Amino acid sequence: MKRDIKLHESWQAVMADEFEKPYMTDLRRFLLEEKKQGKTIFPPGQQIFSAMDRTPFDKVKVVILGQDPYHGPGQAHGLCFSVQPGVAPPPSLVNIYKEMESDLGLKPPAHGCLNSWADQGILLLNAVLTVEARKAGSHQGRGWEQLTDRVIRELEERRKNLVFILWGSYARKKGSFIRKDRHFVIESPHPSPLSSYRGFFGSRPFSRTNEYLEKTGQKPVQWQLPEQADL
Repeated sequence: MKRDIKLHESWQAVMADEFEKPYMTDLRRFLLEEKKQGKTIFPPGQQIFSAMDRTPFDKVKVVILGQDPYHGPGQAHGLCFSVQPGVAPPPSLVNIYKEMESDLGLKPPAHGCLNSWADQGILLLNAVLTVEARKAGSHQGRGWEQLTDRVIRELEERRKNLVFILWGSYARKKGSFIRKDRHFVIESPHPSPLSSYRGFFGSRPFSRTNEYLEKTGQKPVQWQLPEQADL
């Protein structure tokens, strides 16, 4: 898989050996076979690693962990919770915007593209990086989880004073090994309409992130998204 991916060189330096492991060969074979059978896979091939391509390893200061790419046409582009320009924000992202407005007083944009967050050092990482169209969770257990565990471990071990935002039980379990004496971990229920009222609303992840970044001598995030989506 390594030879045909679009991935920032900083991540390739850290993760090179992972792409040579047998499970990655099996994963690549699985994806090719799915495409041969005429199945539509999201996100498009060159956007599978967008989170790591857009946010270099040494620039990461915040990690938001998602689970699965969106499985509707034209939505997923490799950043968790984000959709491509021109696509309406999905329900979970609408709730993220609501909490951002409540926390910081920032007006939500009409779009759902979070590129500007990624460009500021927010790694928008899904645990699973591909999905079959209209079949949520269809590529779970195929190997992506092992790769993204490695991503989190490398950040946890090689970097210091990062903010990890873990929304929902899946993300909290995946990030359970993160040392809280080394990094700042924000945990709450998921922003999904099914769970957002159980503690996501009112959790103030945006202001808490910036407070920690400033306390540790880092530049706070400009959470306000542009009116027009950044490409």
